[in-house]
Amino acid sequence: MAETRIGTSGWLYPGWRGSFYPAGLPHRAELGYNASLFTSVEINGSFYSLQRPESYRRWHRSTPDDFVFAVKGGRFITHLKKLTGVETALANFFASGILALGSKLGPVLWQLPPALGFDPDRLATFFDLLPRSTDQAATLATGHDSKLPSDRALIRTDVDRPIRHALEVRHSSFATVEAVALLRCHNVGFVVADSAGTWPLVEEVTSDFVYVRLHGADELYVSGYTDTALDRWAAKVRAWTAGGYDVFVYFDNDAKVHAPYDAQALMNRLGRS
Repeated sequence: MAETRIGTSGWLYPGWRGSFYPAGLPHRAELGYNASLFTSVEINGSFYSLQRPESYRRWHRSTPDDFVFAVKGGRFITHLKKLTGVETALANFFASGILALGSKLGPVLWQLPPALGFDPDRLATFFDLLPRSTDQAATLATGHDSKLPSDRALIRTDVDRPIRHALEVRHSSFATVEAVALLRCHNVGFVVADSAGTWPLVEEVTSDFVYVRLHGADELYVSGYTDTALDRWAAKVRAWTAGGYDVFVYFDNDAKVHAPYDAQALMNRLGRS
């Protein structure tokens, strides 16, 4: 059966302490608290820098057996290299410890910069490089360079498991039939990004799962979602799962501590509390 996973984009936010997180809760316990309420979370730190295997192992230990992490791809690949000439960078990324998540490894999210428009050749070349299983990721990881010393590289997997990939775009040129067809051809999920009208909102299903990022209904990262809006998103999730698609939903409207409460409200509507 298709499954639905709901959570927040990240979990380490000072503004959540004493409001969403109980006063006095140790920072090291925040992930465990988050995971006691939700079924998934996005790892954001992996976007900014290569993490360490011990971090991924700690996150794995801190969460329930059936919990799932989405991992955000590095901005060095998406924003600096702009998906071009990234073979070694991808090896470093997958060698940085991601495989330590084991059965808790969910989709890998690749977020493109707003200035990067649709280029089918660039995208197709990048998609062809992406590992589609943990065995493939481990093989790719052996190509890491000195930026990731051998003593902090993880290039083995315990069991071969599939790896899913999702692409979040931020340029209007992606809102086309051609772009949708390209992602569908490569079995890459087209992220449904609700961004208060800032970036394209495309709801075409291009893979065997649907990846949703809710950045704020009226103001990016700041505004919450009304009951009516949450009812509407709940209906969309039900329709996608009825069609046989796994659905991952992450709230990124964290600035005013709306994200965790909106995530809880959506879970309640879907009977997932």
